[in-house]
Amino acid sequence: MKVRYSYLTRQFAETSAIFDEMRKLVASGDFTLGKPVAEFEQRFAALIGVKYAIGVASGTDSLKLALKAANVGQGDEVITAANTFVSSVGAINEIGAIPVLVDADDSFCLAPDQLEAAITPRTKAIMPVHLTGNTCDMPAVMAIADRYGLAVVEDACQAILAEFDGKRAGTWGVAAGFSLHPLKNLNIWGDGGVVVTNDDAVAKHLKLLRNHGLKDRDTVEILGYNSQLDSLQAIVANWLIGSVHEITLQRIENAAFYDQCFSQIPQIRVPPRRPAGKSVYHLYMVFAEDRDALLQHCLDRGIGAKIHYPIPLYQQRGLRHLGYAPGSFPITD
Repeated sequence: MKVRYSYLTRQFAETSAIFDEMRKLVASGDFTLGKPVAEFEQRFAALIGVKYAIGVASGTDSLKLALKAANVGQGDEVITAANTFVSSVGAINEIGAIPVLVDADDSFCLAPDQLEAAITPRTKAIMPVHLTGNTCDMPAVMAIADRYGLAVVEDACQAILAEFDGKRAGTWGVAAGFSLHPLKNLNIWGDGGVVVTNDDAVAKHLKLLRNHGLKDRDTVEILGYNSQLDSLQAIVANWLIGSVHEITLQRIENAAFYDQCFSQIPQIRVPPRRPAGKSVYHLYMVFAEDRDALLQHCLDRGIGAKIHYPIPLYQQRGLRHLGYAPGSFPITD
């Protein structure tokens, strides 16, 4: 028996209903920021528990536009996690800001006790990354941000429906970015993202930023970007959003089963499960005495497994200009 890494082939085994909706869209010609996008935005805002959700072209764009809407720009420093996926740092870099990295803890999320040492007069924002479906200790992050007058833009790309202290990821800061990438618990047939906020002015700014800065077809308010959630992809998202609670609960139940079984293997340690946190297990992670041997053992037996991420981001060639020496982030390492 093979244990697949992804369940996409089963999830979309029957797609006739999706294609029926797509045929209607083609007949209407409503391709750009069409009715399916507006419907999905309303449903996603209700799902997360915020006033506004703005569909964009990718999870990376959701972070970039959220930072721009929080008035982060050229030369500003943004603190984020050293163990994140490259898109977190890439979004900061795209707007001309400077990524400043801090280490993680055993939750795989940014360690709040590392934040204050990283703050300088140029620091403009903190981007906590809710990695692997876990949620950062947001009360601690927000307390530091408030003390120093910093904006908080959450990278919630891996954390749809995750919570800390009963409060959802994406509802803590001024804005948050989510991904609809095919491996997420709410996914589409390609790239897509969503920015959420409760701030009226930020929402207005985001809607301009994603569509060239256009107030209407002929009026340019600001210089923006071309970053819109496709109407075709919104149809897929609308088809799946009603199942996201069920999908997420199944992931949580699967993780509890794994926790129980792996806890009986002395060479494997299950990460701490924080009582205040609700993980949605975008990834299920374990610590192993011999990681590489365990990975090969799984692959040899048809069990899909991966390492996230085999080379720490700060040691990648593309980030050498940030100037971090090997060993700068021991938990990340």
